[in-house]
Amino acid sequence: MLQVRNLTVTMKKDLRQLLKDFTFALNPGDKAAIIGEEGNGKSTLLKLLYDPAMVEEYVEYTGTIQTDGMILGYLSQELPPDQGELSAYEFCCQEPAFLDASPGELAAAAKQLRFPLEWFYDARKMSTFSGGEKVKLRMALLTLRRPDCYLLDEPSNDLDIETLTWLEEFIRECPAPVLYISHDETLLENTANVILHLEQLRRKTLPRWTVAHMGYRQYVEERLHKFAHQEQLARKEREEDRKKQERLRKIQQKVEHRLDTISHAERDHVGQLLKKKMKAVKSMERRFDREREDMTEFPDSEEAILVGFGEDTGLPWGKTVVDFTLARLETQDRLLAQNLRLYVRGPEHVGIIGRNGAGKTTFLRVLARQLLSRQDLRAAYMPQDYGETVDQTQTPVEFLAKSWEKEELTRVKTYLGSMKYTPQEQEHTIRELSGGQKAKLFFLKMILDGANVLVLDEPTRNFSPLSGPVIRGILRDFPGCIISVSHDRKYLGEVCSTLYRLEPQGLVKTDNPWATDN
Repeated sequence: MLQVRNLTVTMKKDLRQLLKDFTFALNPGDKAAIIGEEGNGKSTLLKLLYDPAMVEEYVEYTGTIQTDGMILGYLSQELPPDQGELSAYEFCCQEPAFLDASPGELAAAAKQLRFPLEWFYDARKMSTFSGGEKVKLRMALLTLRRPDCYLLDEPSNDLDIETLTWLEEFIRECPAPVLYISHDETLLENTANVILHLEQLRRKTLPRWTVAHMGYRQYVEERLHKFAHQEQLARKEREEDRKKQERLRKIQQKVEHRLDTISHAERDHVGQLLKKKMKAVKSMERRFDREREDMTEFPDSEEAILVGFGEDTGLPWGKTVVDFTLARLETQDRLLAQNLRLYVRGPEHVGIIGRNGAGKTTFLRVLARQLLSRQDLRAAYMPQDYGETVDQTQTPVEFLAKSWEKEELTRVKTYLGSMKYTPQEQEHTIRELSGGQKAKLFFLKMILDGANVLVLDEPTRNFSPLSGPVIRGILRDFPGCIISVSHDRKYLGEVCSTLYRLEPQGLVKTDNPWATDN
């Protein structure tokens, strides 16, 4: 059993506490999902449980982590850059379980993850595999290890929808307990039976954690119900307090007025009575003050505060945004698809799906280059790998500012604050930020630039499931054009009005089985 007792985790750089007195046990049968807003320490916790050396450079901790000699299977969120230069075979050979596995076991693992057996022996560099292909190969190596407990950091990232279905089955049916982070709400709804919620309240000065032994949807609904009841009670108590204060104020004014106008003849007898009355009023005032201290607090939560796009980002339906043909979509070593044709007009919201390795990201890059060069549009591109278009040594303010005039800097910092960036985080380099915080930067830049065409590669992949509905709502209501690649079934259903599947023979228009009006 994996047990944690009184764990307190503190960032070395700004002394911010990520966790305080955290106690948790992962029991047999648990499928425990870690949720929380971006930058709250979810990945840090998973790394700390697996190997404290992985986080010793940037955090310090107290408390105990007990694993009782368990074999832990850890899947990191991203492949380390140096691993990308290895061939697939060299990468696999680093895993002792791969070297010990029989051909039959390797074939079974490849079949389970739905990829060719040849991938284990491929000479291609890992960096040339698609994001989903890397996850599949790494998950296969992990299953060969047969761990006593799985620690999975965003295993759903970049997986195609077919493999997401497999992952859901794997988590549900896995005989070993699973502790995992995911931003895929559908996956959470279909798999989790324990919710571990990490929060950073009061502008990230107060950590709070919650362990709930229930499914994700039930947790969200009960949490919202609890907050609504708490807010209703807090408002009622404050309204009652306001009425008490008003009555007290009127009594006090009346007594003060009577004292000011008392005649000389009444001064001894009536004056004494009025002073006693005033003393009672002051006593009542002190009692109300004490009662006010015990009032129900308004619910303290860290729901994502996001700004929206302006009305000037709309496009008329008659406007041709994309009229694109491509005979061959290929990388250096293989043909991905051919005879591609895409026509998009006005405020259409297009979603592109397809299997891992089909070429969706490659296609979106080609399309983005064409749209970014257009003078009649204000296009913006959000890549899957943020480092593709961003200098990660910049701070968020440097990334968003253009003129560096005082008024613009104030506006940028205000927007960053609305996205829950603390003043300290605004001075961190982008490299130091979490994936979700980086994603928020892209959204802010698109908003500040007034983009009316958004080219988005997996736009929701790094947002917490609690932020997801807000992000989807903003994009659903965006009056401009969206062309996106996604495996997020809720995003595809709520945001995309048109859906294409990328096949070897081209883009095939398809029905949207996740559409909310179905």
